[in-house]
Amino acid sequence: MATGWAGDGAVQDQIDATVEDAVKRARSRLQQGPGLTHCEECDAPIPEARRDAVPGVRLCVNCQAAQDKEAAFSGYNRRGSKDSQLR
Repeated sequence: MATGWAGDGAVQDQIDATVEDAVKRARSRLQQGPGLTHCEECDAPIPEARRDAVPGVRLCVNCQAAQDKEAAFSGYNRRGSKDSQLR
C-alpha cells in the first residue's frame, strides 16, 4: 500500500527501533560487576547462585522483594475511569 514517501514497513521499523532503544536504556541501568556477599540492608548472606544470576547484586531476595513492592505502587490512577473522561 502506498503511503507517500514512507516505505511499506516504515511504521513497523519505527516501532521496532523504539522498542530496541528502550531495551538498551533498561539494560544500561542494570548494575554490573561483582555483587556483595552480604545484603546492604539487613546484612544477611547473599547466596552464590544469586550473585552469579544477578550481576552487581546488593540486596538479598527478601529486601529486593520489599523494595520492588514499594516501587511498584505509585498511588495514582493514570488511566482514569470512563466517567472522568465523559465529564
